[in-house]
Amino acid sequence: MLSTQDSLWMASALRLAERGLYTTSPNPRVGCVLVRDDKIVGEGWHQYAGEPHAEVHALLAAGKAARGATAYVTLEPCSHQGRTPPCADALVSASVTRVVVAMQDPNPQVAGQGMEKLRAAGIKVECGLMEGAARELNIGFSSRMTRGLPWLRSKIAMSLDGRTALNNGVSQWITGAAARQDVQHWRGRSCAVLTGIGTVLADDPQLNVREPQLAIHEPKSGASEITAIRQPLRVVLDSQLQLPLTARILCGGNVMIYTATPDFQKMTALEKLGVRVVVLLDACGRVDLMAMLRDLATRGCNEVLVEAGSILNGALLQAGLVDELVLYVAPQLLGDLSRGMAQLGELTMLDQRVELEWQDVRNVGQDLRIVARVRH
Repeated sequence: MLSTQDSLWMASALRLAERGLYTTSPNPRVGCVLVRDDKIVGEGWHQYAGEPHAEVHALLAAGKAARGATAYVTLEPCSHQGRTPPCADALVSASVTRVVVAMQDPNPQVAGQGMEKLRAAGIKVECGLMEGAARELNIGFSSRMTRGLPWLRSKIAMSLDGRTALNNGVSQWITGAAARQDVQHWRGRSCAVLTGIGTVLADDPQLNVREPQLAIHEPKSGASEITAIRQPLRVVLDSQLQLPLTARILCGGNVMIYTATPDFQKMTALEKLGVRVVVLLDACGRVDLMAMLRDLATRGCNEVLVEAGSILNGALLQAGLVDELVLYVAPQLLGDLSRGMAQLGELTMLDQRVELEWQDVRNVGQDLRIVARVRH
């Protein structure tokens, strides 16, 4: 029987899991708290992919005090051998007597098997405590495991009347400095940032993470810990392979281009710069958007942030591929001749509209930030 105290310990585990928000990809963010005699005897969180999981960190911290303890874990302990040994086995070996799990692992390699292994060892297992919060923390990982698609989040900065640029293309800056800084956190938690060739040609962005607060400590062999920022994969949708070789987005590496034009000379030049070029052609001679997202999922992308113009935003919305919108709304009007947020074409019936569900509304500096989910 779950109690209020159980919820408090699980809330602590969730706060630990959040520490891995910017660092664990492609793995999920997981926290673990070990409690015995109403006291925390060990705690940990998954910090980097390929390194020990949350349960292992907590067990190492607890030592012998783990025997007879209750483990509060935000995601079902893994049951298979990956880059690290199964956490379910570690909990069994440590002789914990009870495990409280927030949510079942959506990974088909686990999906209940971790909890079954614990029960088979005589450990009491309870699942579902604060499941909603745990699922939100790993919404991209769950999407990739269950749908074979990353969670696609589109960031749009616009005026109150929904305009993202003047008719002549000028857009810097509609929103204020606080909003632009806030965007860095969305980039930092994303595995990839996706844009279109139109945005690259118009604005020449870098689309990298530049927020010092997102710096992480990354141990290097033979050296003390250094400060680093994990940069997301930068992805350009460029149907006709128009990307200039001097574009700023090519600086720093970690760039992919999806195209519909197999121009081998241009592809070779880009690949010499370290760019991966993938040709994905649909029946209309354009980049296959669904195939692109599925390919990103196979590359371990959990969350993808779209920072693009109205053409790509419109195409993704029309294809039903956008899961969430992050809208920064400036207190200004740009007029009906300015550019809109998404080219959806003419709608002739209201049931053709894109319907949203509000998730969060708050002030960010002088602007509003609205987070809304697309109803599929």
